[in-house]
Amino acid sequence: MPTQPDILFLVLDTQRADRISAYGYPRETSPHLDALAADATFFRYGYSPAQWTVPSHTSMFTGLYPSFHRTQQSFSMAPSEIPLLAERLLAGGYYTAAFCNNPLVGVVNNGLRRGFYSFLNYSGLLTSRPNQAGVPVTLFGRYRQVFKRMVARLLQRAQDSFARSDALLEFALTPFMLPIWQTALSFKGNTSRSLNDTARLFIERKGVRRDQPIFSFVNLMGTHMPFHPQRRHLERFAPQMLRDKSARRYLRHFNSDVFGWFAPLATLMGDEQRALLDGCYDAEVATQDEQLGVFFDRMQTSGALDRTLVVVTADHGDHLGEHHFLGHSVSLYDVLVHVPLIIRDPAGALPRATVRDDFVSTRRLFHTVLTAAGLGAEHEQAYTLARDPAHDPDRGVVFAEAVTPQNVLNLMQKHKPDLVRERMCDQPRRAVWRKPYKLIETGDHHVELFDVLNDPGEMQNLQQAHPEIVKEMQNHLRTLQRQAAVAAVTNEQVINQDDPQLQRRLRALGYLE
Repeated sequence: MPTQPDILFLVLDTQRADRISAYGYPRETSPHLDALAADATFFRYGYSPAQWTVPSHTSMFTGLYPSFHRTQQSFSMAPSEIPLLAERLLAGGYYTAAFCNNPLVGVVNNGLRRGFYSFLNYSGLLTSRPNQAGVPVTLFGRYRQVFKRMVARLLQRAQDSFARSDALLEFALTPFMLPIWQTALSFKGNTSRSLNDTARLFIERKGVRRDQPIFSFVNLMGTHMPFHPQRRHLERFAPQMLRDKSARRYLRHFNSDVFGWFAPLATLMGDEQRALLDGCYDAEVATQDEQLGVFFDRMQTSGALDRTLVVVTADHGDHLGEHHFLGHSVSLYDVLVHVPLIIRDPAGALPRATVRDDFVSTRRLFHTVLTAAGLGAEHEQAYTLARDPAHDPDRGVVFAEAVTPQNVLNLMQKHKPDLVRERMCDQPRRAVWRKPYKLIETGDHHVELFDVLNDPGEMQNLQQAHPEIVKEMQNHLRTLQRQAAVAAVTNEQVINQDDPQLQRRLRALGYLE
């Protein structure tokens, strides 16, 4: 068996931390995740660097904040000069495989698939089978694979075009096209299949050399809109769906109103509608948790779990009416960027049955995984989450950045321009945490300060009460902006400039090797 650990990097797409029982949610939505957290290092305060899929995944795959990697739009491409996590692990001898349900990672051509020897995309009209490279197939099977790859490429190009074109995106949201593209993307309902394929890779190890470790990235979309939880979980968390025709009618409308998932709310959501969405979301969490329980039991029984570094997190959460928002396109409130973070480390560098209360960024999962694999450079090892919080190089300061995706913003400006201005959807947002405070800066002038430990719902703006804290937190943001301006020079340009001082500064920040 390999001397390096197998690694499972599990992203529960759109999973809010505050809806997991281990994070204090009073409803029992997640017994299996709770059990894993109790047997792992459990981070109470993990924060995503961005509010939506593409920049958040890019940060986890590069170790960089969004303003450094500059991959913040649907049309963005992860810079080729910045090696991604899978590329580093592949070069270090790992068998790299992805089991992905999110079309923004598995379909759209943004570079996030770089470095994966095998990439199984479950979202789309055609789903390829995993780990076929290197596995003997019949002549007929080989021709079938070639045909499927050709068709899949054509479909991926079409779906990629919809992500990059305002006109095509708006057309996709029309009543005629909506059921077609939702069927075509098919990013819901594949959780069990994804986890089964992942378990088979870790347990059976087909196509993997005997001495070769495995890195598997898994993205699950169980809690993402639209909501279609299992009936028995609806009975527990949203029973009105089973007895009230008006509730079922409302959810059908909600599930089909994709533009409504993006746009801010004109008025506060009614109590009945809010309770229905809350219950349906909780039922989705419970449905996915049950499937995770089967997966982890299988891994444990086979012995694979105890040789695997398990990282469980989310790319972001979701608004369900809080602060006049739905979905995850705009804000930096904690319902979006406070995410679950659980790491079970068989080597013990992150001790089991341990709770961490320090504020950390999920961008540092890049450094944590590389260090655990024995592939981290010295400056990267300094940022592993296995490091004692007393020696945190970030000094407890964590950032997040939000730019509304341009194609979504264009749609909002076309259909709801007044709400765009009122909710400042066209303004960049930056957030900084330094325990116990969090500051959100929207545009050049709007500032909010919250004590997130005592006010997790971020209801009381303390800006005027604590001007000195506001100033300190804004200084942290200005430092981040200055560092991003320096790092905007690409690695190649820096080398060509032959500026040792600039290279030292970037290397100290962790942006050069």
